[in-house]
Amino acid sequence: MAEKGEKAGEGLTDLLAMQADAARSLYAQFLPDVTSADPAMEDMQHWLGVATQIQSMWFEFQTERALDAQAELPAKLADPGQWADLLADWYSHMPLSSPERQEALWRDSLDLWERVLGHYGIGPEAGEGDAKKPDLPRRDRRFADPKWREEPIFALIHQTYLMLADQLMAMVDEVKGVEPAKREQLRFATRTLIDALSPANFPMTNPLVVERTLSSRGDNLVKGFAHLLADLKRGQLTHTDNEAFELGRNIAVTPGKVIHQTRLYQLIQYSPTTDEVQETPLVIFPPWINRFYILDLNPKKSFIRWAVEQGLTVFVVSWKSADASFADVTWDDYIAAQIEAIDLVRERLDVKAVHTIGYCVAGTTLAATLAVLARRGDAKKVKSATFFTAQVDFEKAGELLNFIDDGQLAMIEQLGTDGYLDGRYLSATFNLLRGPDLIWNYVVNNYLLGEDYPAFDLLHWNGDFTNLPSAWHQAYLKDLYRDNRLVEPDSLNALNTPIDLSRIETPCYVQAGREDHIAPPDSVWRIMHHLKGPARFLLAGSGHIAGVVNPPEAHKYQYWTNEDGARSLEEFVAGATEHPGSWWPDWIDWIRSVHDKTVPAKGKRKPGTKGDTVLEDAPGSYVKSR
Repeated sequence: MAEKGEKAGEGLTDLLAMQADAARSLYAQFLPDVTSADPAMEDMQHWLGVATQIQSMWFEFQTERALDAQAELPAKLADPGQWADLLADWYSHMPLSSPERQEALWRDSLDLWERVLGHYGIGPEAGEGDAKKPDLPRRDRRFADPKWREEPIFALIHQTYLMLADQLMAMVDEVKGVEPAKREQLRFATRTLIDALSPANFPMTNPLVVERTLSSRGDNLVKGFAHLLADLKRGQLTHTDNEAFELGRNIAVTPGKVIHQTRLYQLIQYSPTTDEVQETPLVIFPPWINRFYILDLNPKKSFIRWAVEQGLTVFVVSWKSADASFADVTWDDYIAAQIEAIDLVRERLDVKAVHTIGYCVAGTTLAATLAVLARRGDAKKVKSATFFTAQVDFEKAGELLNFIDDGQLAMIEQLGTDGYLDGRYLSATFNLLRGPDLIWNYVVNNYLLGEDYPAFDLLHWNGDFTNLPSAWHQAYLKDLYRDNRLVEPDSLNALNTPIDLSRIETPCYVQAGREDHIAPPDSVWRIMHHLKGPARFLLAGSGHIAGVVNPPEAHKYQYWTNEDGARSLEEFVAGATEHPGSWWPDWIDWIRSVHDKTVPAKGKRKPGTKGDTVLEDAPGSYVKSR
């Protein structure tokens, strides 16, 4: 396999080598002060000191790593082995390996170089007079800074990279005899490799890093290397200043109490802010792959606080991060937990039914929960169900499908030790889906430019990983993502009850994000084909997080509705009406249309009042567990 990959890559290697030779030559021509200047003795001593500091930090890191039992984790996270054989095998079948393709690439490269240099008054294509700097042939936001265009060398480097990227992605579609799923996997792997090889990610080919290094006399490299070593130690890429946020102080601050606790979850009830509340309370099931406070980041962004202000009695399940005691946790346990939470709230407030929300994977489980209740004759326990970016039909589940073939599943199974999967693996996977934004942007800013970390609550939440029960995670990927069994009536069961989604008659509100890459709108829409009861679909602007967390006061994005009973997403979009701003008011109007009776906000509607036993203040302790 290695030999095959080596032969397949010879053409690309040769081409990149020629590009590197050209770059070195141009550096010598246009940046003599960088490449050929004779620095003063004190400068030589300074740069030697920079190198010594970096070497010393590396030696200290390696010494600590040798004594750290968890040191293998960062290496596993960065291990490209899961893609190596795939790329080596498929690249040997790509047109790149043919002499004709290599000749065409070389010809296109020369043409590009002549065009770029000609625009700067260099070479046979140069115009007369002053050098001009028009728009270059290709654009990419990674190279939006004017410094990428101020010097021909950097223009040539990034334009050549973009040309090669286009060529490689086009070649993926030219590979013969590859089934669609495998082609998508190859496309994802190729794009990931291309993103990693961007000239923005390397210090000598990024003009911003070159300038910063010279102006700071290398201090940015020392600081950036310290950032890198810190991330290697914790096994996770840092996106934000982790010291800037504290649960209960400036994030997750909506007042409430933990009213119940099991080994799997804590149930939080939030304190009312209105004299009257809707009789039917709301129970929110956030995804257990993330912390619940995505819905309570701060007072201005908090969906939970906003829902309380609308007169809802709000309960939220806070899932515990898995540990070794979760080795026996399965699909049944999460469905049982949802049913238990529903019953606890009904009993506590003496109501017949509750409104529910399921976000992402908890929405998938909520659909199964509704099906179980329907089969048991208990469907009336739930007055309504809202699905935030949740999938039940995984045929079009997007790029995450690239991680569920037999080889990927075997690798994930090996990573799960002691009964749980370290959440950093899943965090790295989601970051990989948006590599330029969530990985390489921070590699440049944190490691190469040595910039300070920003204080951004959303990024803090994004890095606040949770561990998953290993056996349940494997079953989820196999039964739902790979085999798509949830939409097959009675193919799956929970709590000894067969699951048939077509039995769900509960009124449902289905929200999807137009730019969602985790739960694509095409995939979310498909729940509409399986629900028997009334259902309202809404398409929100933005993606998996910002499409949901979009408070009305922000006046951001938009949403689309279609009142004509569309039969497909395409039909929905074609006849949709666009509305500016947040979709939350549309949702609360829908909730009130399902049940609008109100009652006084007293007794156990106010958690922690006299005679009410509670465990602790919100946000509770489970959200802080690691």
